[in-house]
Amino acid sequence: MVRAQFRLLDGLGIRRLYASVGASMGGMQSLAAGVLFPERVARVASISGCARSHPYSIAMRHTQRQVLMMDPNWNRGFYYDAVPPHAGMKLAREIATVTYRSGPEWEQRFARRRADPRQPPALCPDFLVETYLDHAGEKWCLEYDPNSLLYVSKAMDLFDLGRENQLAAANRRARRDTELPLGACVPGDARCGLTLPDTPYEEQPESQADASVALGGQEQQPPLGSGASGPPADLVLGLSPLRDTPTLVMGVASDILFPAWQQREIADSLRLAGSRSVTYTELSEEQSLFGHDTFLLDLENVGGNLRKFLG
Repeated sequence: MVRAQFRLLDGLGIRRLYASVGASMGGMQSLAAGVLFPERVARVASISGCARSHPYSIAMRHTQRQVLMMDPNWNRGFYYDAVPPHAGMKLAREIATVTYRSGPEWEQRFARRRADPRQPPALCPDFLVETYLDHAGEKWCLEYDPNSLLYVSKAMDLFDLGRENQLAAANRRARRDTELPLGACVPGDARCGLTLPDTPYEEQPESQADASVALGGQEQQPPLGSGASGPPADLVLGLSPLRDTPTLVMGVASDILFPAWQQREIADSLRLAGSRSVTYTELSEEQSLFGHDTFLLDLENVGGNLRKFLG
């Protein structure tokens, strides 16, 4: 996606950007722009993004895709001349909306109020928060293409600016360029060719002693953001092209989809890579309760910090 954007800039005759600014997936792309084209990006601002997708957000997007693809009308993506997968798309968006906001905000906004307290409880949207989700899902169905959602969502899952992943991606592109003539389609169909394990993954109880042995006698490290030793060396190497680029990294404490520790991971990686021009800002829950959607709603805090950074 970022390479396509820079092809567009080439066509427009734009050699260098004053700044690459983005939030959420845009925040991921702004980092990628600075890593892939450091000589063409003067500064980077990444808001509520990450340098690599982590299991929780991958799991949430996987669930949304599964709900959408379970709709018979999805028809493996061939629905353009038929009925679109409206029900699957709506439910997928409702799940997504839950991850975009925060519990404290909804407590203030909806509490436990019902849409019509005079009516007996029902399984249809009954609580105010349910009617909100129902409306959000319905509205989204009429504005967005389901296949686009699937591929953009999967692209986010695959995002990883670690050095090893960047090298692997470069090798895949080189192979593709030699194997496929320009404009050719990849042969095959839409079926999944993965082979799943015979037995599902199950949680295994592990004692502290077992964990210590597995790590060569060292104590198991806590997650980043709660006293961990720091980001992995592979990620530090992957972000090193940004070491000389002024970078703003902004996180939001109430964000459950891209938790603030992911933005701290970016800032820590850049500092370890040798950057002396990293600005890290984290909005507390007292400052903003809007969760991941804070960048859309909190113009004062997000816009103010961004304005200060851009000068």
